[in-house]
Amino acid sequence: MSFTYAIADLHGRVDLLRLALESIMSREPGTVITLGDYIDRGPHSRQTIVTLMKGLPAPWKLISLVGNHELMMLETIRNGLQPSWWIDNGGGHTLVSYGHPRQGDIDLSVVPKKHLDWIAKLPLMQVDTHRIYVHAGVEPHIALDQQPTQVLTWKLYKHNTDKGHGDRHVVHGHHQHDNGPKLYKNRTNLDTLAWYTGRLVVGVFDDDKPGGPVDLIEVWGTPHGGYLIQAEEANLVKAPG
Repeated sequence: MSFTYAIADLHGRVDLLRLALESIMSREPGTVITLGDYIDRGPHSRQTIVTLMKGLPAPWKLISLVGNHELMMLETIRNGLQPSWWIDNGGGHTLVSYGHPRQGDIDLSVVPKKHLDWIAKLPLMQVDTHRIYVHAGVEPHIALDQQPTQVLTWKLYKHNTDKGHGDRHVVHGHHQHDNGPKLYKNRTNLDTLAWYTGRLVVGVFDDDKPGGPVDLIEVWGTPHGGYLIQAEEANLVKAPG
C-alpha cells in the first residue's frame, strides 16, 4: 500500500507548507505532490520555493507541478513582458520576498536564475493509475498528451461540475474556495484560499484505490485576512502606469 499527499496553492505561505510536511511525514512514507502556485500574494514566496527545491529525505518523493503564477513570473522575467500582468496578480509580494525595495523602479533581476531554471523544468501534470494531478484542471475529451498549457494552468470548472478524465479522478487547485476542499466523485479541488485564511487542507490518496481522498490533513497558520490593506503594505512594489 502506498499513498500520495497533494498540496494546493500555497501562495507564499511557507509556514503552512512546513506544517503540512511535518504532519505528512509523521505518516506512512509516500509521494508528496504540490500542485503549483507557490508564489505571489502571501509573504514568503522565496522561502516557499527554497523549501521545495530542497526536496524531501528518502524514502519520500516530492513532485512539484507548475502553476499559472509561476508561469506568469517566468514569462515576465525571461520573455520581457510588461510586468504589470504579473505584478498586479501578486508579483509585488514575491519581489519583496526576494529583497526588492518597496519603492523605486522594478528590478526583476532580484529573482535568482537558479529559481527560474527550477520553475522552467516543473511538469504540468502527474498521472498515475487512478488519478491526474494538475494545477487547474483538464478537458475531459482531449487526450492527456494534447492538453493545452492554458487549460492545465488556468482552467476553472463550472460550479459543481463533476468531470474527471476517462476513468481517472482529477486532483487540482487554482479555483479558490475558503469553505473547501470541494470533493466530487470524479474530481477533487484542494484550493482553500490558504494564503488568506491560514487554513491548508492536504488530500491523502491511496495509490491502489480509485476515486477521491481517503483522508484529509488540515493545518492552520495565522490568517492574513487584512494582508493586502495593512499599512506596511502601502508602499509595496507597483507596476508602472
